Amino acid sequence: MSDVDVGHAAGGRSRGRRSGGGAEARRAKRQSGEIVQLRNINRKIREYEVLDEEGLELIERNADTVLAETGIEFRDDPEAIQMWRDAGADIDGERVRFPRGLCRELIQTAPTQFTQHARNPERSVEIGGKNTVFAPVYGPPFVRDLDGGRRYATIEDFRNFVKLAYLSPGLHHSGGTVCEPVDVPVNKRHLDMVYSHIRYSDKPFMGSVTHPDRAADSVAMAKLVFGNEFVEQNCVMVSLINANSPMVFDDTMLGALKVYARAGQGSIVSPFILAGAMSAVTVAGTLTQVLAEAMAGMAFAQLCRPGAPVIFGTFASSISMQSGAPTFGTPEPALVLYGAAQLARRLGVPFRSGGSLCGSKTPDAQAAYESANTLIPTLLAGVNFALHSAGWLEGGLVSGYEKFVMDADQCAMMQKFAEGIDLSENGQAMDAISEVGPGSHFLGCSHTQANFETAFFRSSVADNNSFEQWELEGSQTTEQRANQVYKSMLASYHGPNLDPGIDEALNEFITKKKDSMPDAFT
Repeated sequence: MSDVDVGHAAGGRSRGRRSGGGAEARRAKRQSGEIVQLRNINRKIREYEVLDEEGLELIERNADTVLAETGIEFRDDPEAIQMWRDAGADIDGERVRFPRGLCRELIQTAPTQFTQHARNPERSVEIGGKNTVFAPVYGPPFVRDLDGGRRYATIEDFRNFVKLAYLSPGLHHSGGTVCEPVDVPVNKRHLDMVYSHIRYSDKPFMGSVTHPDRAADSVAMAKLVFGNEFVEQNCVMVSLINANSPMVFDDTMLGALKVYARAGQGSIVSPFILAGAMSAVTVAGTLTQVLAEAMAGMAFAQLCRPGAPVIFGTFASSISMQSGAPTFGTPEPALVLYGAAQLARRLGVPFRSGGSLCGSKTPDAQAAYESANTLIPTLLAGVNFALHSAGWLEGGLVSGYEKFVMDADQCAMMQKFAEGIDLSENGQAMDAISEVGPGSHFLGCSHTQANFETAFFRSSVADNNSFEQWELEGSQTTEQRANQVYKSMLASYHGPNLDPGIDEALNEFITKKKDSMPDAFT
């Protein structure tokens, strides 16, 4: 894995023959094992849109009707209810009904695009606009690899996935709960998880949302890294706030949302939809509910702090109407993704959805097809923040080591595709066409020699050799090759530098917090 991703970097070389110095420099870089990290994608391709103006207005009008007439419940949070009452909403117990236009008006203070700062400024990402950020899988309690099979995740697995994300050029973000380390007490594991993101990576990361106090701990740890004033004025974390669909926000999510919004940190307000169970079975009905729920949550973030960064999120899947199990990579969720992306752009906020989703238990053909049928719409729809981009298996129950490597490879491929067609002088290749002429070949011409290292995407796991060479090397499947790749990556891992003073302060904070409470595993 050390050198295969050098060819993923953007841009063509200058025309003409290679200089000896340039070739030597590139050869030295390959041999050094240096990993060329990729910045977040800046898409040069157009978004694919499935709704016309009439369709968009219809969905928006229906969502406004849901907000005004059906309403959204804000459960077990009297403060949230009072904040809505003060904002002019109609309150009936825990049910909040919103005058038409209220949520849209509040959301206008949210930024259209913002920077999430990493502790290494070279790894900071832009969220919104034409940018796409790929982040790893989030939330599985199990892990899987070829050697150990399916098992409960541990803190060692968590650290491994953070390291793999750090070493993967096509992933721009360290993510959040890349797996759930069940060997650490529930009330303390967030401290180890946030610390792992800080210590073993210098990419941006997500904070804890499982309790408001854990969200506050995440903010406190970020302040130890970035400084109080910087965190007050800049976004250094984004966190996932799920609506409890249909049309409910619970006190846990509201409590975490209030912590992050008031601290000026980003919140992905994301309805979690299994269509047919948690929304209507139709695409238009699901889009209506998604828009209503997301607007209510994003507007509430602005009540907490006008200008707080928010991301319009949706996780929308369908279910098998025979078994009730979630299904992935099917047409309907893709249509929801495309439509919701259009609605987010019209609302003027960044959008989160997509990833590499599948229901398969192993990284087999089903996993590949379903993941591709999610990842390609992710890019073409114009998703700004793509959670679950690498490692997702079994409907989100499993973080897969081999799947992680295979997905990260595809993310790097998407980055190359998003560059679009190079129409520069070098991209036009007129000198090559002139040099070669009719009946010859381009393999030895000056233009090919100058560009061959970056001309085409090179996969880290695919085998493109002859049958004989493949057989000679053990007749390995993609999963078997990915197994070797991830092990090689972890064996060669060298972490980023972390200021010893910051590291000491973090560990002191963690120790003090852990000592202040007994272990709890529920």
